[in-house]
Amino acid sequence: MSLSGARKKGRKFLSPVPTDEAGFSKFIPIFKEYYYNKAENTPKQQLGPFTTDVSSFQAPSETGLRVTLIGHSSLLIEIDGKRILTDPVWSDRASFTPYFGPKRFYPPPFSLEDLPPLDAVIISHDHYDHLDKETIKFFAGRHIPFISPLGVCRHLENWGIEPNFISELDWGDSVMIGHDINVTATPSRHFSGRGIVGRNETLWASFVIKGPKHNVFFGADSGWFPGFPEIGDTFGPFDLTMLEIGAYGKYWPDIHMGPDKASNAHLALKGSLMMPIHWGTFNLAPHAWYEPIERLLTYAEQKHIDLFVPEPGKPEEVRPFVSGWWTKYL
Repeated sequence: MSLSGARKKGRKFLSPVPTDEAGFSKFIPIFKEYYYNKAENTPKQQLGPFTTDVSSFQAPSETGLRVTLIGHSSLLIEIDGKRILTDPVWSDRASFTPYFGPKRFYPPPFSLEDLPPLDAVIISHDHYDHLDKETIKFFAGRHIPFISPLGVCRHLENWGIEPNFISELDWGDSVMIGHDINVTATPSRHFSGRGIVGRNETLWASFVIKGPKHNVFFGADSGWFPGFPEIGDTFGPFDLTMLEIGAYGKYWPDIHMGPDKASNAHLALKGSLMMPIHWGTFNLAPHAWYEPIERLLTYAEQKHIDLFVPEPGKPEEVRPFVSGWWTKYL
């Protein structure tokens, strides 16, 4: 399998392996699954509020690798002196409208205005829970570099990001942040689109972020595929893998991994520590909101995987650490 150059069929990008995207043909069984579902998809009590002591950003990371979980796949990664924000979503809903759609379980732990100076923003793909119009509009005119897969630039430009501050990457392409941080787009098994039309006309990606001292993997959204061991062989080992463990369902096994396959991906990537992302923020699947992390703890013990699970909003030096924040709400 090639790690460079996404394939296309006409205007449509293709996943690296044949993929069932759970489209219209799955609508009825998915609807029935949701209708009869009895799991605690949304927390019975309000989560948080979680808060960030933003003054802590004034001091550099002690180890050179510090991460703040904002929620879902929104992370502030401080690596070897640079600050990178991933898939920033500050809106209340992951939706095309503020009036309905998946609603956050807790507010962002700090405001956009309180963000420290950023060196780059990475956008993995154009789904609403990863690419948020109102959040992107905040960055208009602020001259912060954006890194995205092919085609996503048209959204960013429409919302005010200047084209000369956008680097669009195909799988295998790289761009530098400053003089010493290299970001490479790598394949993922997913899809794209923000509506009924235009599906898969923009690319999706995972990212390798390599500095002079640290090497991390931001997995964004992906089902399991043989690219993980190839990425590990080519770009690993990784000090930290950030991998999605939530929003899985029996009718869409190809496009989200869940905790079992995500932990297998971590091992295939040759990761040292695994940070679970894409859980505990939005109701996007029929499982209980806490199920992904509870299952991951079991798999991690069985597979001898060290986890890094910080509380939302807390800037944490990357190390083996499980905060257990969610247990207060069970």
